[in-house]
Amino acid sequence: MKDIAVYIKDSLNTYYPESEISGFTRIIVEYITGKSYPQASIDNVELTQEQQRKVSSILDRLRAYEPIQYILEETEFFGLPFFVNKNVLIPRPETEELVELILSENTASELNLLDIGTGSGAIAIALAKHSKKAFVSAWDISVKALDVAVLNAKINTVDVSFKRVDVLSDVPTDNKYNIIVSNPPYVLESEKESMEQNVLDYEPHNALFVPDSNALLFYNRIADIALKILEPQGKLYFEINRAKGQETVDMLCEKGFVNVSLLKDISGNDRIVRAELIY
Repeated sequence: MKDIAVYIKDSLNTYYPESEISGFTRIIVEYITGKSYPQASIDNVELTQEQQRKVSSILDRLRAYEPIQYILEETEFFGLPFFVNKNVLIPRPETEELVELILSENTASELNLLDIGTGSGAIAIALAKHSKKAFVSAWDISVKALDVAVLNAKINTVDVSFKRVDVLSDVPTDNKYNIIVSNPPYVLESEKESMEQNVLDYEPHNALFVPDSNALLFYNRIADIALKILEPQGKLYFEINRAKGQETVDMLCEKGFVNVSLLKDISGNDRIVRAELIY
């Protein structure tokens, strides 16, 4: 077991900081052996030749800076297991804070919730799992992303209504919702140069980037959609680019939303905007 940990560290020590390598070691050992890291250490597990080949393959991909979540095709979000691949973004901890806020502020049962730009389905599925008798719907433009989201709903045994919708085109307006939430593309093209290589090389750009000249492209459009399909006293929640918080707030106020709030994430960055619609 000690030899495995040393092998992983030696293979990655010029590519990643020590703290990250320690995390990779634990994840890889647990994935390969099917045991917790402490138990694998206690049992002094020795890998088969096939397991050794798998470890070598994982390390090759890590040295190319491929995210570990894509390599193993799994991650965790809000305490739930999710399948992920290159067709969806890897869910971030900041987005868990968005889900937690929605759950804490909306405790009524049988709410109608809509997640716009669902990707892996993380937000919609977490809300469906933890909301009382909620009716959860989710839209995305990508068929491949929706395939992943449908699989994740099955993995987590929740009922979510998924639909392919391009929010920049015509959208269905036959249903009304108490809550609309969205974590749309918000990274500016000019911010690419400061991003990590593993994000730029592997995560889907159409789910990340917007032009500098139209930074609030999706927020503007989703706010207009919300004006049509939110119920009276309905709420709108956005995850935002930390540099565009006040602009997002001002835009929503101009459109007639009230009780508009700009909230910070655990790192102290502007990250969430919430608003209400009073008819």
